[in-house]
Amino acid sequence: MRVRTTLVGATALLATAALAAPAALAAGPAAGGHGHTGTREAVRAAVEAGVPGVTATAVDGHGTWSTTAGVGDLRTGAPRSTADRYRVGSITKTFVATVLLQLEAEGRLSLDDKVDTWLPGLVRGHGHDGRRITVRQLLNHTSGIYSYTSDEDFGRRYFLKDGFFRHRYDTLTPRELVAIAMKHAPDFAPGASWNYSNTNYVVAGMVIEKVTGRPYATEIRRRVLDRLHLRATSVPGTRVTVPRPSSRAYSKLAETATGPTYDVTTLNPSLASSAGEMISNSADLDRFYSALLRGKLLPPRQLKEMKTTVKIEGVPNAGYGLGLMDRTLTCGVHVWGHDGGIHGSASSAVTAADGRHSLALNFNGDWTGDMDAVIEKEFC
Repeated sequence: MRVRTTLVGATALLATAALAAPAALAAGPAAGGHGHTGTREAVRAAVEAGVPGVTATAVDGHGTWSTTAGVGDLRTGAPRSTADRYRVGSITKTFVATVLLQLEAEGRLSLDDKVDTWLPGLVRGHGHDGRRITVRQLLNHTSGIYSYTSDEDFGRRYFLKDGFFRHRYDTLTPRELVAIAMKHAPDFAPGASWNYSNTNYVVAGMVIEKVTGRPYATEIRRRVLDRLHLRATSVPGTRVTVPRPSSRAYSKLAETATGPTYDVTTLNPSLASSAGEMISNSADLDRFYSALLRGKLLPPRQLKEMKTTVKIEGVPNAGYGLGLMDRTLTCGVHVWGHDGGIHGSASSAVTAADGRHSLALNFNGDWTGDMDAVIEKEFC
């Protein structure tokens, strides 16, 4: 069972049904020659189920292997590329958590610091109290802070058709996003349960800025992207386009998976902020998660903290750490990584526990398709 780790709220996107007119199949070339037949079949099955196009890249002991299926542009029929850059949504959270854990390793903050230590008065209202919530609870989603993307007005304004086309280029500040959450009661008392909240990571990004005196995007660039030479990865801020090479992104912009399909490629990603605004490609994501799990970005103590998971109610095969999810596949293999969803883009990036076998993939449609099937075929 896939855990919902997307930007979108309960009112929109990621339903399950087929596209009315499935796109044509076009498998990309395989590099390395290792047996990825099942993975390729699962990618093609996603397109048959209605995803416009898929791109995926795996790295293992045999080398790098990539495949594509479907189209990157429904209007022209242009295929997807293995080099496509795409919006990665909540995969952003792993980058944010990595930076905060680096800061902890440097002695500049503690995971047990209260949110109010760094951002006094920010998390306050309708029962929320930043004096009782720790940085750790932000990162593992045990804070109880309401997710701003679950706000019905926000959902109508930014995820449903009429609102999206009026507001897709709005600029929203992190404080404005947190203020939306503060209009609601908390989901539970801090530490009492688990619930995925995008507000947690908006606040986490603000903590990075307070501790360092620099925007969270600057810290991600200099601490992670430059260090690993992730040239296809960016933190766009308010830039509305996706750098090339890239495909178009498609959504139903509705609470159902039927009806017209809309091109939603351009939007102002400030609505996602440090909860999900980043752009990357599959090769960069493989490199990032492999380096992370192999201890190249964090000291052993911080990596252990990141991999200390909490139970997710109703999902026996998954646990959530600090911006990192652990899944046990049907064959018993453990993979670590994160999913991400944002308008017209659904992504997943996972790696084996030793970081030596990685897979990253993207669907350029957000209403159908089975990413778990692709992961199962690659690792099992």
